[in-house]
Amino acid sequence: MTKKGFIFDLDGVIVDTAKYHFLAWKKLAHSIGVDFTETQNEQLKGVSRVRSLEKILEWGNTSLSEAEFQNLMAKKNEDYLSYINKMDASEILPHVSQTLDFLIECNQSIALGSASKNARPILEKVNLHSKFDAIVDGNDVSKAKPDPEVFLNGAKALGLEPKDCIVFEDSVAGIQAANTADMISIGIGDQNVLHEADFIFKDFTEMSQEFILDIISGTIDKQTKNTSI
Repeated sequence: MTKKGFIFDLDGVIVDTAKYHFLAWKKLAHSIGVDFTETQNEQLKGVSRVRSLEKILEWGNTSLSEAEFQNLMAKKNEDYLSYINKMDASEILPHVSQTLDFLIECNQSIALGSASKNARPILEKVNLHSKFDAIVDGNDVSKAKPDPEVFLNGAKALGLEPKDCIVFEDSVAGIQAANTADMISIGIGDQNVLHEADFIFKDFTEMSQEFILDIISGTIDKQTKNTSI
């Protein structure tokens, strides 16, 4: 069977840590007198911690000294870690484990490509770390999505060409990064939001094994691009 590389984002694809980011960012924003909504939180998906705080400051028309900025970033991460330290396998999103197991059964390569600097401990908490052949996270890259660096590094770690890789993403920036890397982009989430993806599924329960086998065999590729599959 042909060997492909399947690269998974973490937040919103494997586990829903977005809710924990929201709680931590909301606490931070309120501490400096800035309102913060769930709609604004959506705009921080796939965005680095530094850029996220910059955006919150822009929304509140607020500025901080460099020391205050660094202190708030550290505090936000402490709050976020306090939430994820309580995570377990029950927080894995529907049918993700089955999809990973099917890819392993098909002898495919699996990588994580996430902006999160906490990706490794989260995977350990939910007992999925051993299923990944390579992990590239926020500690390993200097450029945030939509720059394709994280996915290109993932392909390199798997020893595969970008054109032989498939990315699962829930953010617009992540889909754009996958497309720029010339990888098949599969959006997990809202079709209206992720319309730039080659294929879109609400979640992994909608993705059939036949679809995955067609991706592996090359029957389905970027040129097929049919979001109704």
